[in-house]
Amino acid sequence: MTEIKNKKPIPKLAGYGGVRNLQRSIERSETVAANREAVAHSLICIANTTPMDVMSWDKNGVEIKDSKDIPSHAAQAIKRVKFNDQGQVTDIEFHDKPQILRLLAKASGLLDNPEQSDKPSVIGINVKAPEVIDNDE
Repeated sequence: MTEIKNKKPIPKLAGYGGVRNLQRSIERSETVAANREAVAHSLICIANTTPMDVMSWDKNGVEIKDSKDIPSHAAQAIKRVKFNDQGQVTDIEFHDKPQILRLLAKASGLLDNPEQSDKPSVIGINVKAPEVIDNDE
């Protein structure tokens, strides 16, 4: 085995400006990459939850399910729950479903091809001002 002579050592990056921010970004992306299946599962749970997973209603009013009866996938979609003074639920707010669906569509590549996208086309409108006619003649 031959030894390579005059090999220069690789300098450490710590002395260069902006490297710390880059290293933090890489660490975050590695964390997300390592947990991408869990992230995708949570997003899909939020996207597939309907109000009927959490409550039921009929002509007599709305009945909110007990927390033990709410499926775990639906519980992930709940952003906030408000209670009154008697401890009864008065309001349930869900995460923004259209935003989650856009995120999933973008991540899955559905929005990469403009021909297959549901995004509206950008239409250019040119407004032309009317000509000024002098009536003093």
